[in-house]
Amino acid sequence: MVKGLLTFSSKPSIVATGVTAGPLEKKSPFSHQFDKMYEDERCEMKTNEQGHAKLVEDACMIALSKLEKVPSQADYLLIGDLVNQMTPSNFGATTLGIPYIGLFSACATSVSSLLMGALLTEAGMSKLAIAGSASQHNAIERQFRYPIEYGAQKADTAQWTVTAAGMAAVTPHENGFPSIECGTIGKAIDMGMTDPLNMGAAMAPAAADTLKRHFDGHQTSSTDYDLIMTGDLGKNGFAIFQKLAGNQGITKFDNFSDAGMEFYGNNPDFMSGASGAGCSAAVYLSEVYNKLVKKEYKRVLLIATGALLSPLTFQQGDTIPCVAHAVEITMK
Repeated sequence: MVKGLLTFSSKPSIVATGVTAGPLEKKSPFSHQFDKMYEDERCEMKTNEQGHAKLVEDACMIALSKLEKVPSQADYLLIGDLVNQMTPSNFGATTLGIPYIGLFSACATSVSSLLMGALLTEAGMSKLAIAGSASQHNAIERQFRYPIEYGAQKADTAQWTVTAAGMAAVTPHENGFPSIECGTIGKAIDMGMTDPLNMGAAMAPAAADTLKRHFDGHQTSSTDYDLIMTGDLGKNGFAIFQKLAGNQGITKFDNFSDAGMEFYGNNPDFMSGASGAGCSAAVYLSEVYNKLVKKEYKRVLLIATGALLSPLTFQQGDTIPCVAHAVEITMK
């Protein structure tokens, strides 16, 4: 028996999304689908972390506004980020005033939050949950790597932390909207890597493990999907993921892609691509969601990946555990 499998018989719906992004994210080929973009990295706030919280607040309010709802009408707020103890999410939650559960799966939070929203909906305990994740470049870089003022040179394996937030409104099933059909909770996998500038390689084994467990447990294969998109493996990590998936017997990758690899359009200035908890959230809840709504996609598998390190464990020379969570979304 494959464990960690989730099946949602009631098929909760994603009825609205909200995506916000910073000024550099205008270089993304997906930027025309983002709901709001800022001219200032800090969103006109005093600190990077306050700007991070503003990304969260605005993305939540945009999703609610599309439903003509206000925060007091939402049952749960299920969000997370990468800053110490998720302080941007915490401050955003105080402004929104929605019953709040902070979630940390690193960059995999974009999917773990959707799964938790679907679980609460399936249990009949939520009529409207806001789920998502966010990241802010300056805040995350100085926490896990180097402050940007330091000007450290980065290797080709490094990825650029995205300034963005993506939020989804999850409700009981509504016809005409994408449905959350099932999912797979990932295992924490540690392959002994210690380099915070090579997150893609560290996360690839977790993505491959979750992919196989999802296929085996839900009795599907790659040919069943219009799209299988990983979160933010980047060019380096995605190549490793393909090799690992190939070892599991998967030979067709025409419908595979990676949000991090594509976020900045393969611009070499961003090295191996994009990362951050807002990376996959922004792509999943704009590009992928919009194509589902238009029925250009009918069935997608989204696998968000997260590196579960902290500044403390990195400074102590510890290894980097990683996780990947999967969610399957359909449009009838």
